[in-house]
Amino acid sequence: MGTDDTAKNRSKQVKGKAKEVTGKATGNKKLERSGQADMVSGEVSQRGSKIKDAFS
Repeated sequence: MGTDDTAKNRSKQVKGKAKEVTGKATGNKKLERSGQADMVSGEVSQRGSKIKDAFS
């Protein structure tokens, strides 16, 4: 897995966590759910990249 992909996926997870925490703190459910979605998306992308690399 390239370091660029890893960094992008990890930054998406961190950004998602920040959005989730902000949403919880402000009572903004939409922002909270968006943050959770970003975290999951980053994690799925990272796992997909690891699987792809294992077969190449």
